[in-house]
Amino acid sequence: MTEYRAVFDAEIAFVNGGGLSARGFRLDVPGPDVGEAAVAELLVRHLGLALVGSVEFPSFEIVAEAHKGSRGVAADASLGTSPGGAGAGAASRLLDLSHPIRAGLVTYPGIPAPSIAPHLTRAASRQVYAPGTEFAIDVITMAGNTGTYLDSPYHRYADGGDLASLELATLVGLPAQVLHLADAAERGIPAEVLFERTAAELAGAAVLLHTGWSRHFGTPEYATGAPFLSEAGARFLVAAGVALVGIDSLNIDDTEGGEGERPAHSLLLAAGVHVVEHLTGLERLPARGARFTAVPPRIEGFGTFPVRAFAELSTADAGAAG
Repeated sequence: MTEYRAVFDAEIAFVNGGGLSARGFRLDVPGPDVGEAAVAELLVRHLGLALVGSVEFPSFEIVAEAHKGSRGVAADASLGTSPGGAGAGAASRLLDLSHPIRAGLVTYPGIPAPSIAPHLTRAASRQVYAPGTEFAIDVITMAGNTGTYLDSPYHRYADGGDLASLELATLVGLPAQVLHLADAAERGIPAEVLFERTAAELAGAAVLLHTGWSRHFGTPEYATGAPFLSEAGARFLVAAGVALVGIDSLNIDDTEGGEGERPAHSLLLAAGVHVVEHLTGLERLPARGARFTAVPPRIEGFGTFPVRAFAELSTADAGAAG
């Protein structure tokens, strides 16, 4: 059987600055029709690179040549479609990744803050129940986009699935792939930074984008200059078959560029990929090994609602995460 290799020059830039150059690099590929985008993905994995911002090829060609053993990556002809997921250890601990909700909390500029008022006060309940027995029943008024919340397809599409339609298997105990990008130099998260994860790691996973922006939550600084997932990054994750994408930032889309376009929301939710925004504490998670859960109430005709998002770590992973 004929085997093929890509022969190229490459310029690799990193999201946190710096870069690498390659001249006359040769890399095993699965066939003669592999394009530059697929080879860029293979190259990042072959070299074990992280935080890649872009891969450019000043020269590029595919030649018929015997494989030399590129760490087995050339055998993965699917490039982003294989199933898989790591198991969780028996002994574990939980990490809360949600912002608490309180009256007056400003999550997103222009979205009304929640208000909390009593329906039945404890004092009033004493007139209803036996001596020594009292209850409080309160009413909370808030937008679905409050605190740490999950977007269902109905949030973006009138005919999309609402919160009540979501399968628990797509919300509970998902293998977490955490991208630590707090030192990135650019706001937009490119597709290339995701190439370090294999197809098996991404399929069915919760991809959590740690930008560090949650440190501004609840302050005016949170509203401007926030990191976001690029359109190309969203397309890559949809093709990889991820179950959920979460971010610790104002929005998964760029709210300051374009004319109200929301490509990440549009692409992810059209594909049935859940979106969780305004996460916090992602710096405490390891890059791999945790399990992620974010479950909203089962509300019909509603598209987005706060969740108690958390990660489950095995004791070994918890120790590694510090």
